[in-house]
Amino acid sequence: MNNNTAGHLAESMARWFMRLRGYRIIACNEITGKGTHAGEVDFIAKRGNTLVFVEVKKRSDIERAAYAIKPQQQQRIRRGALAFLKRNPQYANYNIRFDAILITFPCTIQYIKNAW
Repeated sequence: MNNNTAGHLAESMARWFMRLRGYRIIACNEITGKGTHAGEVDFIAKRGNTLVFVEVKKRSDIERAAYAIKPQQQQRIRRGALAFLKRNPQYANYNIRFDAILITFPCTIQYIKNAW
């Protein structure tokens, strides 16, 4: 399996993981702020009055996956969240959270709420 295919599979697994926990996926691979370096959010989920911006990392082990979310990427995702909220004012009063889902194959998933 090539890295691109593995990455898509990991993101699909992460979305199912969140659905099974009662979240509704409202956007996938959300490209925010094109030209502003805001970047891409893997997916955005909602449960109750909470909006969760989720970063998925698939690596050969969980530690490598965790260290792959660098501060610069966290900042881009924060900017992406702001851009998304600006374009979608219906979520203005929601609580915002940034989570990470770390995946190794064949099937290890570590979920980190409030990752940053």
